[in-house]
Amino acid sequence: MAVKVDKATCTGCATCVSACPVEAIKITAEKAEVNEDTCIDCGTCVDECPVQALSL
Repeated sequence: MAVKVDKATCTGCATCVSACPVEAIKITAEKAEVNEDTCIDCGTCVDECPVQALSL
């Protein structure tokens, strides 16, 4: 499983992109997008998201 993004809540701020230790997140169409093949479910991005748009 990979981190899930709530597209309605995501503001595209890219805090999660900077926080991800394996570079599994990118911003596409102003929203976070998680590469499920790369994500290691560490939760770092979830903890750093200022609008709580990410979940495990």
